[in-house]
Amino acid sequence: MNISARPPLSATVAMLQSARLPTEDLTAEHCERFFFSGPAAAPTGIVGLEVYGDVALLRSLVVAPARRGSGEGSALLRHAEQQARASGVRTLYLLTTTAEKFLAKHGYDHAPRDAAPAAIRGTREFAGICPASSAFMKRELV
Repeated sequence: MNISARPPLSATVAMLQSARLPTEDLTAEHCERFFFSGPAAAPTGIVGLEVYGDVALLRSLVVAPARRGSGEGSALLRHAEQQARASGVRTLYLLTTTAEKFLAKHGYDHAPRDAAPAAIRGTREFAGICPASSAFMKRELV
């Protein structure tokens, strides 16, 4: 499976909206650190990173319903982790309402929200877009 960088904003927004994931803050600049599988015009999977020094927010991991269970989500996650490591990220954080079990299988642990680094607390996702009921998780990459 090929994973490419910089999906078109319109295709990214469409896929995330179909999965009921937040899109209101996405810009073309965000897509510079997003990755996708499938054709650019109609990706079958998306994942993104927001890098803040040695920490990053993993966001928008989604796979088209017909492709779930194919390993595509795992491949996208591994790719994002590799890209984060290459950028000097030591810890990945995320918020989720739907993928706790999947992410736990990949080494992500629950973390207390009040222990989030300032850079992560300052993201729009953490500060208000994602509901307070979202699971806050992290994974050390070192």
